[in-house]
Amino acid sequence: DPTSHLVDGQVMAAPPPPLSSPSRSSPHSQGSETGERFSRKVFVGGLPPDIDEDEITASFRRFGPLVVDWPHKAESKSYFPPKGYAFLLFQDESSVQQLIDACIQDEDKLYLCVSSPTIKDKPVQIRPWRLSDADFVLDASMPLDPRKTVFVGGVPRPLKAVELAMIMDRLYGGVCYAGIDTDPELKYPKGAGRVAFSNQQSYIAAISARFVQLQHGDIDKRVEVKPYVLDDQMCDECQGQRCGGKFAPFFCANVTCLQYYCEHCWATIHSRPGREFHKPLVKEGADRPRAVPFRWC
Repeated sequence: DPTSHLVDGQVMAAPPPPLSSPSRSSPHSQGSETGERFSRKVFVGGLPPDIDEDEITASFRRFGPLVVDWPHKAESKSYFPPKGYAFLLFQDESSVQQLIDACIQDEDKLYLCVSSPTIKDKPVQIRPWRLSDADFVLDASMPLDPRKTVFVGGVPRPLKAVELAMIMDRLYGGVCYAGIDTDPELKYPKGAGRVAFSNQQSYIAAISARFVQLQHGDIDKRVEVKPYVLDDQMCDECQGQRCGGKFAPFFCANVTCLQYYCEHCWATIHSRPGREFHKPLVKEGADRPRAVPFRWC
């Protein structure tokens, strides 16, 4: 039984059963074999406005070698994080554990005091990412079906897989798994996730909504929901007969279809009245489905 190492509501050290095909990048309790518990990338927020990159580095160097980064840092050529937050990229995961040990805890938040030229000992928020928070199995008895899986774009980075699972289950029911997509090197959230449902009704309800309001703690954000598109499916109409056995390039997300099509079958099926306005989705890099303009040949 592929799910025997799972306990309801908890991911054990072994990863959950892979979503039969999506994934190469799919359910992955990363780092458990190496003893790593945290991403080497750590968010730090509420920095003094006049603190520069060198001063941030100096404030955290005692925990180990690191690089300081923030969005669009290279293009902006700014020495100061423009929005008062930055990311600490440590060379070693053990540095993150030392940093956490040095923090002050207030409720469920971590703080460390940092000084700038004009502000002494300002508490800044430290937000590490725990690797085990990238996956959550809600119902281990259900196989993970990639065809009942949705892609959730724009997931706020503090959101954990368990929180995503609970929000989606409360809205649509039938959630058996949620995962937060992380980058392979630093294992830090990329801002997207996947949710697998146990039944077609919940899946259709989620993709029909197209957007969902993620509300949890300080988070309140409207995000996009799309079908999870695979790149290794045969055409559901011709089973590869009319396309030389190649994988189907198009998926139709309209609830009257919900099928994979080769180019020939897409054109045939979508020339029918009422279906000519359906838009195909294709598999894009980083597991991100996107709509493509279909050109009639």
